[in-house]
Amino acid sequence: MAGGQQFAIFRWRFLRRLRPWILLIGGLVIIRSTKGALFSDAYAVLTRPFWPGASQREWLQSGDQLAKQIRLNLLEEDNNRLRKMLELQASSKYGVFSVPVISRQSKGWWQQLELGKGSFQGIKAGSAVLGPGGLLGIVQSVTPTTSKVRLLTAPGSQVGVWITRTKHHGILLGIGTNRPQLTFFDKAPQVVKGDVVSISPASTLLPPNLPVGVIQSVNNNALPAPIATVQLLAPPEAVDWVQVQNFDD
Repeated sequence: MAGGQQFAIFRWRFLRRLRPWILLIGGLVIIRSTKGALFSDAYAVLTRPFWPGASQREWLQSGDQLAKQIRLNLLEEDNNRLRKMLELQASSKYGVFSVPVISRQSKGWWQQLELGKGSFQGIKAGSAVLGPGGLLGIVQSVTPTTSKVRLLTAPGSQVGVWITRTKHHGILLGIGTNRPQLTFFDKAPQVVKGDVVSISPASTLLPPNLPVGVIQSVNNNALPAPIATVQLLAPPEAVDWVQVQNFDD
């Protein structure tokens, strides 16, 4: 009798120690057979109090409406930009082509653009390249289907310009940054911040009086003549479409 009781106690203790393992194995079998559906349901029940209520839904709807409005505004801006380009093309007495920018090099961001049209479409080397607002650069070379543009900001780039207000001339020099440098011919150009810079009317390479930029700062102590920093009207870092204008057409 005593031996039977001891065996029963031993068996009960063994089963008690084995029970966690049985529960674990059973749980794994259930998970495998239901593919985790029970846990998904349990998670849904536990997290339901934290689901978005009325105020959260309104906030989400407001964010969605804002995103749609932003996209609409961007489309309207793009349409207006393209319409202005078409209007300029229709009103210009020179040959004008609207061309997409297809490539830029990160190491030469302020030096060159590659365009998606070439000699087959009438693009010529030496043509003026305009962005929204003003001159960006000059077509340097063409292939039958592409064109490379040397930007006004490229090191070594030089174009003759003048100050529209004072009629003083100078050379706009690219220095490899987003703002080229204007070196004046006169020692007293009487230029001030905000003056408009445009292509010289004496230019034989580019259409005269094309807008280029505005004076950002002036160093009157530079030798042999004052120099100025120019903010371009057409930002070369953000342009994706340009207009190519053939001067000799």
